[in-house]
Amino acid sequence: MTAAPSNGNGSRPTVILRACPSYDVSRVRTIVREGLEELGLRPTGRTLVKPNLVASGQLFTHAHTRAEFFEGVLLALRDRDDGGVTELAVGERSGVTIPTRFAYAGAGYDRVIRRAGIRRYCFEEERQVEVPLRHEGRLRDHVFVPRSVATSDFLVNCPKFKAHPWTTVSFSMKNFIGIQDDRHRLIDHDHRLNAKVVDLQHVVQPGFIALDGIVAGQGPMLTPVPFDLGLVIMGDNQVALDAVCCAIIGVDPGRVEHVRTAQEHGLGPIELSAINVSGDVSLGEARRRARGFDVGLKRVEEWFEGSHISCYAGPPTEEGVPEYCWGGCPGTLVEAISVLRRFDAATDRKMPRVHVVFGAYEGEIPAGPGEKVIFVGDCTTWRGRIAGREVSVDRLPPTYARTDPHDARHQDIYTKMALVTYRLLKARGEDHVRLRGCPISVAEQVLMLANVSGAKNPYFDPRIVVDFNRAYLGWRLAALRRGRYQEA
Repeated sequence: MTAAPSNGNGSRPTVILRACPSYDVSRVRTIVREGLEELGLRPTGRTLVKPNLVASGQLFTHAHTRAEFFEGVLLALRDRDDGGVTELAVGERSGVTIPTRFAYAGAGYDRVIRRAGIRRYCFEEERQVEVPLRHEGRLRDHVFVPRSVATSDFLVNCPKFKAHPWTTVSFSMKNFIGIQDDRHRLIDHDHRLNAKVVDLQHVVQPGFIALDGIVAGQGPMLTPVPFDLGLVIMGDNQVALDAVCCAIIGVDPGRVEHVRTAQEHGLGPIELSAINVSGDVSLGEARRRARGFDVGLKRVEEWFEGSHISCYAGPPTEEGVPEYCWGGCPGTLVEAISVLRRFDAATDRKMPRVHVVFGAYEGEIPAGPGEKVIFVGDCTTWRGRIAGREVSVDRLPPTYARTDPHDARHQDIYTKMALVTYRLLKARGEDHVRLRGCPISVAEQVLMLANVSGAKNPYFDPRIVVDFNRAYLGWRLAALRRGRYQEA
């Protein structure tokens, strides 16, 4: 396993900016090979490539690290291998409840994997290894990661250049959320999300980073708006690389919580004066290319202005926490509506007037007759009148499955589908309903909105249903063979 703090020899980290106008495999190969040469790096031992495949396929074109980019990186690693590589593999955990097998296929990775003859890891199908954490300010004393991550000798991080509506940006460090399976990933995936990202940096650090910035993504995480940036960005330190990427889009890295905190932990610098920036594109030129890039960091109330969905968000009901849960349920609702709109263009027309409440909200909820009020998440509290009746919503205690990694349980999409449908059917004649969980996942919010509106359920869409279920069954069978599948 690569040691957590990089650049331990005291040398200044390097971030390389290279022009690349299109997804040409040979061009990416040359650029990445030259980047490895400049940094004096060679792959060794168990070399694992970690892309960003949070979502993929024809409806999520710009959400993931492109297959052409991935292939160019693989070829460059082969070019730099002097015989020390014992295994070259790719590993990922896609979005929660989506089989990673499905994401690999949708992104075109399976064809590349077969051509290259490398091993493919689906992290949710692997044995999870407990890794102790000892740094100050940690959320937990231990986390669980897949065995292939814990035993890697040379980790290559291949993220996508994206904005993120919960953490401001998703560059190198944020890509580490994908090194955990669903049950462990959802622990602390709330107002502590930035701190969770930093904790994962203490598990392993990449030996090399190659970021796909050829077409960047703005706005939502799963359905980003494409932005032609034409850059391949490489480096040997995640904090430094993320700081430079922030500077490119005009964001102060000190104001991005996980970047600033990682710097405070000694994992790398955020001051540009402490970073060697090289390449055939200057930082000034990169900034010019990125002019107008929309980060999209805004509260849930703003995202739904002008729609039939009214949102009300109070702070999480815990002491000493921020006034808004950036990494939890409000953000998953934003992603859910963007997914639903992608599958059904008539979603907004079909949507009735609904009111969605998060956290300790204390204001009025002006719900009219027949308008449903949905209280989302365990931490939600409210007192008031709905349709002339007094309503009291109390905070629910968290379950061990959401607080202790040892007790975490997996809940697959069909279980979620059944539970969400049951809860909404049970409350059909009621003016309000409570959805329990922390956080309520994107999948659950998609199912909730589809049920409420009558919009098409994405999981039954004919464009994906056969391939999705084939991947789902493969996932379940593989996990059962390993004896590690745990029901909710």
